[in-house]
Amino acid sequence: MPYTVLVGGARSGKSAVALQLAAESATEVTFVATARSTDPEMRERILRHVQDRPASWATVEAPLDAAAAVKGAPAQHTVVVDCVTVWLSNLVVESGLQPDEVLERVDEMIVACQAREALTILVSNEVGMGIVPQTPLGRSFRDLQGTANQRLTARADRVGLVVAGRVLDLSVSGDWIAR
Repeated sequence: MPYTVLVGGARSGKSAVALQLAAESATEVTFVATARSTDPEMRERILRHVQDRPASWATVEAPLDAAAAVKGAPAQHTVVVDCVTVWLSNLVVESGLQPDEVLERVDEMIVACQAREALTILVSNEVGMGIVPQTPLGRSFRDLQGTANQRLTARADRVGLVVAGRVLDLSVSGDWIAR
């Protein structure tokens, strides 16, 4: 089944839009959480996210294998993956994967999303619109995230850029450039 990708900056409202889309799907929901509770500030962020979604939704914590969590979700459930950026960061920092290995995981996510019967919503950060990171790791991650977003959106049937809580539809209705 086709899937939706929501991209945007930090605190743009992309998670809220994802939650609203999932709530409107009229199905049960599985929420795939990729963040780890590593410090007090992060624990507070995670708690706010938990409080923002209905208690009836199933939550699967998948900081390293989000694609497997999507594959394992009940077929009739809407799935929300929040967020791709944290997942990729976990793969780079915790698992030590190289960019090509991370992109293989992204391709696995695409296959998992396309194989599902119900809606899947991926939340991802747009990290290439700000300043150039000072460190090689930062620049490499920015490039990796940009490539991952391109791969994910190339196969999605709906793509939205979320800015200030508003969604700009980036879904392609025709080719802009010859490929």
